[in-house]
Amino acid sequence: MRVGILTGGGDCPGLNAVIRGIVKSAPKNVEIIGIMHGWKGLIEKEYIELTEDDVEGIHILGGTILGTSRTNPFKAPETRDKVLENIKILGLDALIAIGGDDTLSVAARYHAMGVKVVGVPKTIDNDISNTDYTFGFHTAVNVGADAIDRLHSTAKSHERIIFVELMGRDTGWITIEAGLAAGAHLILIPEFPMTIDEISEILDKRMKAKKYAVVAVAEGFKPTDFDSYVTVEEKTDEFGHIQLGGIAHVLSRIIREKTGYETRAVVLGHLLRGGTPTAFDRILGTKYGVHAMELVLNGEFGRMVALKGNDIISIPLEYGVSVKKFVPYEYYKLAMMFFG
Repeated sequence: MRVGILTGGGDCPGLNAVIRGIVKSAPKNVEIIGIMHGWKGLIEKEYIELTEDDVEGIHILGGTILGTSRTNPFKAPETRDKVLENIKILGLDALIAIGGDDTLSVAARYHAMGVKVVGVPKTIDNDISNTDYTFGFHTAVNVGADAIDRLHSTAKSHERIIFVELMGRDTGWITIEAGLAAGAHLILIPEFPMTIDEISEILDKRMKAKKYAVVAVAEGFKPTDFDSYVTVEEKTDEFGHIQLGGIAHVLSRIIREKTGYETRAVVLGHLLRGGTPTAFDRILGTKYGVHAMELVLNGEFGRMVALKGNDIISIPLEYGVSVKKFVPYEYYKLAMMFFG
């Protein structure tokens, strides 16, 4: 049996733990083929053979030894068909796709076309449905919380408002958990937009009382009256997503001009993706990899591994990518208790 593995989308702490889990749990009669750079590797037939020696100790490393890309093979009929052709040429009996909603959506479409696919959910945003956590999220929250911790002292020393921008296109899981853990005085996430006046009022009250403030803001946050203040030229990636980044700088400028307080902006960006995964993410990634191989060996294709409580289960692939998992209002309401 020949099984292919690919990692697509943004890199993430814990990806190598998944790869190691798959390879280590594969029986001796199963050959593992690592597809390089996500779906791009299946278009260009770029791959390596993976043995136990190749994955020795990689679970402690960030990123992915297979490389990754945001390639969408369904963007053109030629690339869509090239993937199918190369799966046959490489003699792959099954494919394990490790990625977020874009990578897994592509996997689900190929499964509908007859490819034997198993999915492993990966995103630091933690927004894939029907799984409690995705690996990489825990690490990102820890990095974000540590950064916010460190900014408290400089904000207080200079009596400033500091806007800390964290990743989160459509959901604010990283921002709310890092902000809550590190005691941010205001948390701004895409699920619950505010007006500029509402933001200014909260910060003005905080500054009059405490003389400094730290604001955690998700990159995908957009004030309801944003267009009245800023005109932005939007660029998109291969999956049609707007390329984000910079809302902290925009809010810093607007609030400074509106209130007169001294402000600064810090964009954490890809710092949240990089570095050594936490123990939680190493273990979760390992469990996902082992269970993904079990699904392949049992012939359970079109499934995605998922975490429910302490158990690793599997669900239909489309259940993970049909809708996003958003931060519920009750959770945001809890965070609001600590604003100001």
